[in-house]
Amino acid sequence: MLSKSAARAFFLIGTIGFSVIFLLLTLDTIRRVPEQTNAANLTPQAIAGKHLWDKSNCMGCHTILGEGAYYAPELTKVYERRGPAFIKAMLRDPEAMYPGQRRMVKYDFTDEEMEAMVAFLKWIGEMDLNGFPPEPTLLPVAVPTPAVGADVVAAVERPKVFNQLCIACHSLGGQGGIVGPALDDVGNRLSYDDLVPWLTDPQQIKPGTAMPKLPLSSADVVELASFLSQMKQQPSSTGEGSN
Repeated sequence: MLSKSAARAFFLIGTIGFSVIFLLLTLDTIRRVPEQTNAANLTPQAIAGKHLWDKSNCMGCHTILGEGAYYAPELTKVYERRGPAFIKAMLRDPEAMYPGQRRMVKYDFTDEEMEAMVAFLKWIGEMDLNGFPPEPTLLPVAVPTPAVGADVVAAVERPKVFNQLCIACHSLGGQGGIVGPALDDVGNRLSYDDLVPWLTDPQQIKPGTAMPKLPLSSADVVELASFLSQMKQQPSSTGEGSN
């Protein structure tokens, strides 16, 4: 059993020793901050986006860098997960992107303000956060390969624009949103020639449809139509007619 003097010495040495360790770890963390946050890439545009983020009280609904509210989606990796086109479309008119599904305020941002917000979220997403949050999982999908028979499947890489825009509302292979219909068999229902005008302007094809006119380039439309036209489910063999 320790004497009073030994216990006092143990307490003092332990307190001072662990305080020194804490200070050294703090200094090491501060030293790493510029490199891990890519401080050199913090442009005036990204800084303006940060001020807009604070002014609009985005953290009142969203979480970023582990801080904020949990009412709306976490946005630390939103630039990588959704891309600039989706972010700007949501900032421009959230209701048009998710009719009746989202309660995000329409802030009437200018184009300059939207670009600033995108720059800020891009900078946030490029930080080295030691694996937080996990990288978005956007998987390829297996589809039949007609050239070698219906029983053979090949992994088809999803277009980047599909992973950023379409999967926010639609599901494919069990992954994605539930706002719109699943797209696993969309190729059975719509051909490439049907998909091109639909993706270009859904409202013109079917006025009042819940699908918004997405910010897609002509190249995006062609790529998506080519990809989605391959999404076909083969008829299952039920063995009818056998005794």
